[in-house]
Amino acid sequence: MKLALLGDIHGNHRALQLVLAAAASSGIDKLLITGDLVGYYYSPLKVLELLQSWDRHMVRGNHEDMLHAARSNAEYSTQVARRYGAGLCVAMEQLSERQIDELCNLPHPLELTFDGCRVLLCHGAPWDNDQYVYPDANDAVLERCAVQKFELVVMGHTHYPMMKMIGNTIIVNPGSVGQPRNKQPGAHWAEFDTETRSVAFHHEPYDASSLVNECRQRNPELPYLAEVLIRT
Repeated sequence: MKLALLGDIHGNHRALQLVLAAAASSGIDKLLITGDLVGYYYSPLKVLELLQSWDRHMVRGNHEDMLHAARSNAEYSTQVARRYGAGLCVAMEQLSERQIDELCNLPHPLELTFDGCRVLLCHGAPWDNDQYVYPDANDAVLERCAVQKFELVVMGHTHYPMMKMIGNTIIVNPGSVGQPRNKQPGAHWAEFDTETRSVAFHHEPYDASSLVNECRQRNPELPYLAEVLIRT
């Protein structure tokens, strides 16, 4: 079975479209999504619509947690907008109450099994969806992430692709679909073959100029939102 590992979409439907087209061409059977479907950018409804036809498993990211808090706390929503931009406000405008409920109630972490391969799907780390585990994390942190009853642990949150082998456990971060931070513009994802236990990283280049312009119009006070999409 071929699994697509992806996450940190952050309302960027343009990037997601390319990843899903590439996944379809690769014969992907299921999507494993590490969370943060919303936040930062401005097309969360289109993101959910694009995912609708896929067989998928998803966990809750820290931006889903922020969405949960922001929907009932106007002051907190304002604070989030100042720091991260209008993405969550747009999500609350575009998405139905049911859609928001579904996102906010996603599990974390999520245990799965495919063809006898045991998988742990996370956002940040198995014990905390807001824990950053970067490629240069120390051995103690990586060993804690490599929960030994699983052959594969999938994590997101950092927006940096990573693969580590700890004992018999493969730790994979596929990088970010919607907001790469590793100075490689484009949409990042990974593929896992349950039969061969192999991981392949993929990178889909695209023209982000329309989203860059939208960022500059909606959130001119946060230039990072545009710059991170195109920096090298």
